[in-house]
Amino acid sequence: MPSFDIVSKLKKDEVQNAVDNANREVSSRFDFRGTESSFEFDKNANQVKLSAPEDFQIQQMDDILRQKLIKRGLDVMMADFQEITRSGKRSLQTVTFKEGIDKELGKKIIKTIKDAKLKVDAKIDGDAVRVSGKKKDDLQSCIALVKAGKFEQPLQFDNFRD
Repeated sequence: MPSFDIVSKLKKDEVQNAVDNANREVSSRFDFRGTESSFEFDKNANQVKLSAPEDFQIQQMDDILRQKLIKRGLDVMMADFQEITRSGKRSLQTVTFKEGIDKELGKKIIKTIKDAKLKVDAKIDGDAVRVSGKKKDDLQSCIALVKAGKFEQPLQFDNFRD
């Protein structure tokens, strides 16, 4: 029986490249000279920490990071920009990246598929949604349906099997 998985994966190497490019831009910009502003990417926690002396510089760094993520082909919807906090003489901000499909999003995807009355079966399988059906055409129309849907996280399609 043909099937595929709907997943949401983060390309950590691309995020690392975007952070490196953003650090390079901040170090070369005139308005950031001598401010010790930086981006730090923690691969294990899927977080980028922004640090700068002032709040307005963090806001500028937000824009720089967004531009670099877009240039690297990453969807900014994966990034959750937290509030700017003040710690001593520094302003800090954490950007958390979403990875995997949680139960709530999985239920929305399954509801969208069932409302379209396609002849496929969808169920949550860990941090992915497995869709199976009798015909490849049904699965392809399901992929088109999910791509057209507005979900709060970018989705990819894996393991398409005949």
